[in-house]
Amino acid sequence: SFLVFSFLLVAFLYPITGHWIWGGGFLGANNFRDFAGSTVVHSVGGWAALAGILVLGPRLGKFGKDGKVNPIPGHSMTSAALGVLILWLGWFGFNPGSTMAAMNGTAIAHILVATNLGAAAGALGATIVAWMMLGKPDLSMILNGCLAGLVAVTAPCAFVTIPSSALIGFIGGCLVVVAVLGFDKAKIDDPVGALSVHLVNGIWGT
Repeated sequence: SFLVFSFLLVAFLYPITGHWIWGGGFLGANNFRDFAGSTVVHSVGGWAALAGILVLGPRLGKFGKDGKVNPIPGHSMTSAALGVLILWLGWFGFNPGSTMAAMNGTAIAHILVATNLGAAAGALGATIVAWMMLGKPDLSMILNGCLAGLVAVTAPCAFVTIPSSALIGFIGGCLVVVAVLGFDKAKIDDPVGALSVHLVNGIWGT
């Protein structure tokens, strides 16, 4: 089922939605701005993930009969943190690479700084909101805050000022914590917060 899901998503959905903006499609023709994919990569993947989650249903033991949410933590937060740091580094190829040409380097430099600040501010926003809502800073929320900031700044990174990129990332980090708790409350089991990172912040970045 995963292979079929992946095939349909990558072979049909992504090319169509990508063409809407980047291939001369109707959104691009109407000056829709999505520089590196908050909309056509992240939110599309998030909508597909939501569909998959709703079909699969929650993991056994995630939600108790009394309505209580039972956390099922990953086996290694060290591996999770390393993965996020690798993604953060990889985003420096993803966003600046979307310029498709080096030119004099000013566009790439601007995008690099905007991307980096979005990630850092996202981690900071998630730290603050998790601390307020959960009573302590939560590493998984902070890591997702970093990713949320990256996702949110991916659409506008070439078009906004540097302070604006930090604000966009910060709000993304705040949103991801609220979204994770909200999806749990709605009994939608999202094991790694993919909906909160890619769907919610793909929309926010858009």
